[in-house]
Amino acid sequence: MPSIISISRLTKTYASGLHALKGVDLEIHAGEIFALLGPNGAGKTTLINIVCGIVNATSGTVLVDGHDNRSDYRSARSTIGLVPQELHTDMFETVGATVRFSRGLFGRAANPAYVEKVLRDLSLWDKRDTKIMALSGGMKRRVLIAKALAHEPRILFLDEPTAGVDVELRRDMWALVRRLRESGVTIILTTHYIEEAEEMADRIGVIHKGELVVVEEKAALMQKLGKKQLLLHLAAPLASLPEALGEWPLELLNGGTDLEYTFDSRQEHTGVPTLLRRLGELGIEFKDLQTRQSSLEDIFVSLVHSAPSPLGEGRGEGQREPSSRPSAKGEGDLS
Repeated sequence: MPSIISISRLTKTYASGLHALKGVDLEIHAGEIFALLGPNGAGKTTLINIVCGIVNATSGTVLVDGHDNRSDYRSARSTIGLVPQELHTDMFETVGATVRFSRGLFGRAANPAYVEKVLRDLSLWDKRDTKIMALSGGMKRRVLIAKALAHEPRILFLDEPTAGVDVELRRDMWALVRRLRESGVTIILTTHYIEEAEEMADRIGVIHKGELVVVEEKAALMQKLGKKQLLLHLAAPLASLPEALGEWPLELLNGGTDLEYTFDSRQEHTGVPTLLRRLGELGIEFKDLQTRQSSLEDIFVSLVHSAPSPLGEGRGEGQREPSSRPSAKGEGDLS
C-alpha cells in the first residue's frame, strides 16, 4: 500500500533541552485509519504539529503526498485538514461564513453544495446562520471538523477529537470518519479513548517520551502482545496463595474469592490443565471459570510501562515555538 505521509528521523528539541521527539520514523498508508496512542506529554501533538507545519522540527524530513513540508509547505499543507484539541475559532462569525472562509484560505473555489453537505453531515446546517459564540461546546467541536473538511483534504488529522464531547457527537463523528475513509481520505487520530482506537483503527502506533514504541496492524498487535486471563470463581475464599502454586503467575482478586491466571495463548503449553489438576490436588474448588483476551488498553499499558525513561525534563510538548512559515491573514489556524 503506498504511503501518503513519510516521516524520517524526525527530532524535536526545545530550547530547554527537552527531547520531545527522538528519531521518529513512520509511514502512513493512503486510505487507512491510523491511531496514535500515548500518555500526556508523549509527543503526539508535537508530531502532528510538525507534520502540519505549525511547529518546526529540529531535524528530519516529512513528505506529505510527495511534498516536503518545509521546502514545499503550501502544497503539503493544502492536502491536510486538522481538527486541533483546542476550541479556537472566530466566535463572532457565523457557522457558514467561517467554513466558507476556511475553504477560501486554501484557494479553493466556492462550492455551496459541498459546504452544505459537510454542514449537514455534522448536523450543523440548521445552525449555518448562528454565531459560533452562541453554540454549545459540542457544536463548536463540530464546527472545527467542518472547517478542517472545507477544502476537501486527502488527509485528516483528529487530535483528541472526542475529548469532553457528548455521546451523540462521538457517535456522529465516527460515522463520518468511516464515510471519509470509504471516500479515500486518510485519517490520523490521537485519542485517550482506547476502545475507539480498538474499534476504528487499521493500524496503531504507540508513542512514549518522544519515541515510537511500536507500530503494528491492530489485529497483529493484539495477537502478538495480547495475553489471556483465566478467572476462577472459588467455592471458598483464600486468604493467600499456597506456596505450591508459586510456579504460576496468579493473583487473588475480590477478597480472595477469585483467582486469575494470565497466560500466553500462542504457546503450545499454556499451563492451564496442570494448574487445574494442582488446584484439585490441593482441595481448592471453584464454582465457575471464564477466560478473556487482553484488550488494547492492557497492551498499551504494558508497552508504556516497559518503555525507556526520558532523556530530559523541562518544557512540555504542548508548548510552541514561533513558526517560520509564511503568514497570511488567518493562516496560522488553517484548519
